[in-house]
Amino acid sequence: MLAFTKILRFEKLIQNPVCLFRSLHKEPIPVAWEKPKIGWTKLNFDGSSKGKAGKASIGWLFRNHKADFLLGYAEPIGRANSIIAELAALRRGLELVLENGWSDVWLEGDAKTLLQIIAQRRQIRCAEAQRHISHINLIIPEINNCILTHIYREGNRAADKFAQMGHLCGKPQVWQHIPPNQVLSIMHEDAEVEDILLKTKLHIQVSLKNLLR
Repeated sequence: MLAFTKILRFEKLIQNPVCLFRSLHKEPIPVAWEKPKIGWTKLNFDGSSKGKAGKASIGWLFRNHKADFLLGYAEPIGRANSIIAELAALRRGLELVLENGWSDVWLEGDAKTLLQIIAQRRQIRCAEAQRHISHINLIIPEINNCILTHIYREGNRAADKFAQMGHLCGKPQVWQHIPPNQVLSIMHEDAEVEDILLKTKLHIQVSLKNLLR
């Protein structure tokens, strides 16, 4: 059996220097969604629960290296807490990865503690949550290349919107190639911010080369 560390790489927090900021810290932390590399597919996922073990829903979306929308999903999952909702969202997203045959996949969510549990293959006491984690850990090694990262909620707004839409769905709903109108503006902002980030990096690189001449 392949070592899990060869399949899954838990990377540092993505904190890109543009546009959206968290204000809960002493100093604002810049946050931005980032495109995957060419040939990779990126899954952003989220779960939503209203109140303690209240009505829950899940949502996620896949985008390519051009930030083009590939697939979106929203589903009500009955009563569950936020932990179960987050895990259910990731699990369902991974199942769609296998169904679509994607081999190079970047997984990203805003539940940092859960991502660490998955990356470190830790056991938890909640039996229902552990069932989801075990299933997730079985799927990930089947993916050729898989990266798992955390992003703050401000950079995960598109997935959050799908999760919120799940509360309004009577059954699972799938969008292919064309995203719902509720998500379009968020996706455009994500892509614009990422383009600004790339141009900023290129400008800095050119400036440094000129200084070193």
